[in-house]
Amino acid sequence: GKIDYWNEILDNDTYSPYWQARNLRTHMKNVKPAMMTVGGWFDAEDLYGALRLYGAAEKQSPGANNSLVMGPWVHGGWANGNGDRLGPVPFHSKTAAFYRDNIEFPFFLYHLKGKGDLKHPEAYMFETGRNEWHKHDAWPPREARSKTLFFAAGGRLADAPSTESESFDEYLSDPDKPVPYIGEIAQNMITTYMVADQRFASSRPDVLVYQTEPLPGDLRLAGPLKATLYVSTTGSDSDWVVKLIDVYPPDYPDPEPEPQPPLRRRDTARTPQAAVKMGSYQQLVRGEPFRGKFRNSFEKPEPFTPGKVEKVEFELPDVYHAFRRGHRLMIHVQSSWFPLVDRNPQKFLKISKARPGDFIKATQRVYRSGKTPSAMTVLVLE
Repeated sequence: GKIDYWNEILDNDTYSPYWQARNLRTHMKNVKPAMMTVGGWFDAEDLYGALRLYGAAEKQSPGANNSLVMGPWVHGGWANGNGDRLGPVPFHSKTAAFYRDNIEFPFFLYHLKGKGDLKHPEAYMFETGRNEWHKHDAWPPREARSKTLFFAAGGRLADAPSTESESFDEYLSDPDKPVPYIGEIAQNMITTYMVADQRFASSRPDVLVYQTEPLPGDLRLAGPLKATLYVSTTGSDSDWVVKLIDVYPPDYPDPEPEPQPPLRRRDTARTPQAAVKMGSYQQLVRGEPFRGKFRNSFEKPEPFTPGKVEKVEFELPDVYHAFRRGHRLMIHVQSSWFPLVDRNPQKFLKISKARPGDFIKATQRVYRSGKTPSAMTVLVLE
């Protein structure tokens, strides 16, 4: 209780004037200097900011020299290292070195020194899955088409909503046994969690799993995702976490071992890295939590009426990812993501003031009938 900034954050647990005053997007008007916004697809600290700041400048400063670059990086990964892999997921080129040499340096050389012939696109984007750089004249790409993946019986994803009059899947959410964000023990946040294997979560009874059949061809997604959930809870508040996952085929080859730096003089031993088997690997592509009490307003939260079906709809940050032929697209729905997201007591109250007795179990239902078609909407490139 002695750090003012910490106390301010806990006190302002809605989109209050405190946060509204700190929203940079509303100030992106009359931008005069050339602006290149750079972000990482696996930036756990601020993926949202790069994408939405660029979009705000596009809308409020039409005609400005405004561009976007996104690569397969963690926070600051564009400035450090080679960017050739993240955890067990390889990108088959030195993406960060390519960015610094071919995108960043020419940008500053042209705008600060007046040298060179800059021919940068509006959006210089790295497509994961295919592991390719692409140039686009708009982001999201103008040619991307909307496609909705509907939750269906048997854990399937379907192209059309169900014709059943009432159907749902349910699970018991227990704040004392939250779904962790990784399947291992770690003292600090693991930056590679944004591509981490999700098989540990798929096997839990408090995680709903929906997936396609093996894909007959590449499925390329480019742009934001929208989750539309029709839900009910026996509590009066609940979190809804939605994850997009790339399921590798069972016979997918294992990656080359990650090179290790040489032992330093004071090192006596090094714990060998555990071999990662990539067959049937479930790679997290995007995940986003949503606190249900904000389903109608971020300024004025509302409790759930226990048992009442409500619509919870929210946007997940953009992706640019190819689900390759033979892979599956999978979606998870869960109500905790510990400790990335603080535990929801599943009671409508100020969470920072919650006492141990306020944390209750709740039965969560996700509906998938014709009138309540829970789904994820994506943007597809042909």
